Parts: sequence; C-alpha cells; structure tokens
Amino acid sequence: MVTVSAPIASCSKANQKIYQQWFNYVDSDGDGRITGDDATVFFAKSNIDRPQLKQLLSLAQAGYEISADLLRTTDDVELLEPPVMEGLDLLLMKHNGSKNNGVHETNGVLAVQHAPPKSLFTSMLSKKTSCHTSLGKVTSIVDGLKRLYNEKLKPLEVAYRYNDFASPLLLFVLICFECTDHHMQTNIDFDAKPMVMLLGQYSTGKTTFIKHLLKSNYPGAHIGPEPTTDRFIVVMGGPDERSVPGNTIAVQADMPFKTLSSFGGAFLSKFECSQMPHPLLEHITFVDTPGVLSGEKQRTQRSYDFTGVIKWFAEKCDMILLLFDPHKLDISDEFKRVISSLHGQDDKIRVVLNKADQVDTQQLMRVYGALMWSLGKVLNTPEVTRVYVGSFNDKPMNKESLDSMGKELFEKEQDDLLVDLMDIPKKACDRQINEFVKRARAAKIHAYIISQLKKEMPTMMGKSKAQQKLMKNLEDVFAKVQREFHLPAGDFPDVEQFRQVLGAYNIDKFEKLKPKMIQAVDEMLGYDIPELLKNFKNPYE
Repeated sequence: MVTVSAPIASCSKANQKIYQQWFNYVDSDGDGRITGDDATVFFAKSNIDRPQLKQLLSLAQAGYEISADLLRTTDDVELLEPPVMEGLDLLLMKHNGSKNNGVHETNGVLAVQHAPPKSLFTSMLSKKTSCHTSLGKVTSIVDGLKRLYNEKLKPLEVAYRYNDFASPLLLFVLICFECTDHHMQTNIDFDAKPMVMLLGQYSTGKTTFIKHLLKSNYPGAHIGPEPTTDRFIVVMGGPDERSVPGNTIAVQADMPFKTLSSFGGAFLSKFECSQMPHPLLEHITFVDTPGVLSGEKQRTQRSYDFTGVIKWFAEKCDMILLLFDPHKLDISDEFKRVISSLHGQDDKIRVVLNKADQVDTQQLMRVYGALMWSLGKVLNTPEVTRVYVGSFNDKPMNKESLDSMGKELFEKEQDDLLVDLMDIPKKACDRQINEFVKRARAAKIHAYIISQLKKEMPTMMGKSKAQQKLMKNLEDVFAKVQREFHLPAGDFPDVEQFRQVLGAYNIDKFEKLKPKMIQAVDEMLGYDIPELLKNFKNPYE
C-alpha cells in the first residue's frame, strides 16, 4: 500500500477535478485501475527523471527540493497547481472528442500545440480492425505482452477455466493510492527476475553449487552428507540478509509466489525465501530444493504434493539443473515422477554430473555412459541432453584422481556452464515470449476441448451418464478436437491428469465455443506479437 502524506491529499476541488480527468484518460479501459507501465508513460510527460517521479511531481516542477521536512509542511503545498504534463491537453481534447482549432488551455493559460506526427506503427494499427490491441502505447516487449495477456489471453483462460486445469492466472498486484482511491496495476509474473531451479537426490551438491556461484553462504543454507535441505528455499536479492517464512512470502503482493498457497500450510512450512545483497542475485533468482528420495526413504510420504510444487516452479523457471554425482546415478521412483513433471520444459533442462573429481578418468567415462543410458529411459527424447561434467564447489580438485586432460575438461565444462547461466538474463525476454506463445497455444487447445465436451452433452435428460461416458472416452474427444481443428498432438495436455481434474466439474456448466475469443488469440499470435518484436528490441542487446 502506497500512501500519500496529508498535505498532498488536501488539494482544492478544482485540482481534484483535473486529476480525475487525467486519471480517466490513462484508465483507457475504464476499469478504475491503471497499470504500472501506463503510469510510467503518463508521468514521463512531466520530463522529470524516474527517481524524481517517485516523489511528488508538483513539488519538483515548482522548484522545491524534495525532503522529509518539506513533506511535513502544509501551508505552501496546498497552493501548488497541478504539474505541467507535456502534450497532455491535446491528448485530452482528442480523447474527449472536442476540438478548438488547435487552441486549448494549459493550466488556465491559452496555448497552441500542433499534433505530433503519428508513427508508422501507430498508423498501421489504426488501419486494422478494432479487435487488434493498441500496441502503439506500449514501451517495451514485456509491456506489450502484459497488455496482450490482459486484453486477449486472460479472458479466454477465465472463460474456460484454464487456471484450474493447467496453470494459474498470471499474477497482478494492485498498488493503491489512498488520496484518490485509484489503483495502479503491475504484473508480478512478467516482472520477476529469471529463476534457476536445482533438482537432485540429497548430497549431490545443490546447496554447495549455489554457494560456489555466490562465493558465500546464504541465509538458511545447510550443507552435509545427510539430507540437510528439507525445504524449498528461494535465494534472491534483497537489501539485507534475512530468511522470510513461506506463509509470509506467499502473501506478499510484490512476490510471484502467491499461488503457492494452494499447496497448503504443510508445504508453506517447508518453504522459505532467503534474501541477501549480491550482484548476481540482482539478475537471477535460485531455487534450492529438498533432496529427491531414494531407496527405503521413498516409503515415507511427504505431507504435501512434492511433484506438483516442482511442476509449478518448472513452469516459472528459465533453467532447470538436474544434479547427479558419480555414486548416485540411480533414478528412483520419486525422481522419475519429478522428471515426468518437467514434461513440456525440456528446453530448460541441463544435467550436471557433479563431484566428478571423486573418480579417475577411466571410471568417469563409464559413469558418463551409465548416466546417459539412465536419462534416456526417463526423459523419453531422442535428443541427447547437455551434460556438464565438473566439481562445482570451492574445494581444490582432487589431483590424485585427475590427469592433466581431466583437469582441463573440468575447467572448460565449468566455464561453459557459467556462460550458460550468465546468458539467462540476456535470454529472459526471449524466454518470456516463448513461454507466452506456448501458454497461448495451450489455452486455445484447452478451450477447444472444454467447448467440445460441452457440445456433446445432452440438452435435457441423461446428463450424468453422458458426463461419465465423456470422461471415460476422453482420448476420443482429444482425437476429435485434433482432427477438426488440425492441431498438433504434442500440444495436447496429459489425458489422465485432465481426466482427474475434470471429475470435479459439471461439464454442462462449461462455456460453448466463442469464436471471437479464439480469433483474438489467433490474431495475437499471428499479428500482434510479430509487430511487437518488429518494433522493440531485446533490452539486454
């Protein structure tokens, strides 16, 4: 909650009217809220640097030096006029449909302004039908994706309950201004830093790997041969070193972990956020996970849906590291379930054969071959997974086990992995586009499936039997949708998982197919996103 001090809130009725008019202009969709990026573009018209925009615009333009003492004063502040916003009056005139031969009023003074020339992008958009999103106002690729999601993809997801079957709705946070009762909306999922998740059995070096990259311990880190990490720990940047409990972090509006509360209190008690100031953590967030159980330990049931949590993080992450060590190559039943939950995220997976200096070169070759054979059975892909071989810790390499060739190999492998990690922020924008397009296609197929189920329900009698039959023959429904709409089979959801979720719903309550919603998503994929990429560059390039 962002509050405004009493002196600023007590402005005149005339100025309140002006502020309301400005807000109505920025709130183009009339929902009583504005996005953070809309506010940024609007405030940029004041020609003040962003740091000053966090202060009070009127004070800055009036020549006051922003200070705590100034904010406590009341006499002069109440007399301040609204700030000058370059070009805003002309935009308001056009917005209200009133023209006055180029003559308009700026803060009570008559002035003449010429309309700025329209950009080619804006002109092209104006020629399109009204169903195209107005991307002429966006300021970046990410800003455009936010707008496209809100206006085109999210309505489809809500209508066909995509969030219940596949992935939660992307998170938004509301920042409220008490003086006006208005809201500014920003998308936490889009704005979150890239994440890297580490998976593996206990004592494969997950925590040590993070420590090695940071060159220091982080709050809550425990290292040992036994299963020391018994919780999910998100390691991210912060002003000071501290550990935040899961129940607290799940309700923080500015964090992208709110939907994790759906896994219940048992999980949240095993979840925490570790914050510390670090240059690397300004660009990347790491997710340390509990060791995957093997052998007799698998008989002990976890108190929460471990595989479901892994899947949730996998969808959010930019890279997933599967860690093995030469003495723990067996893939347990739980590890198989975990790897299966990564279906659809294959391009994010990297395999790390850690602690490889514990065996000599000949043994290492055999270990590498055995690992590739084991992974081939679990990943079910003909492509060879990239495997990094090394010893990722701060200890000196075991020279007794390694010859000169092995040492050189380790150094090159470690450099390759570090380069891959350092490229994550540069590729974050491309990753967001890729995940957004993947999500849009999945949501569209989901809408086809739901509407087909609705279509096959009887109008009057026998609805219960019809639902049971449809659930039993769900594979046939998938096949029918695939043939009718010429969709790739690989993009369809898992049948068993879909059937399990479907059992909790009344199919008759589902929505029929809405062609306009499908058309909006098709146009977004075929026109809006290509135009967005054409007009904006990757911010890291």
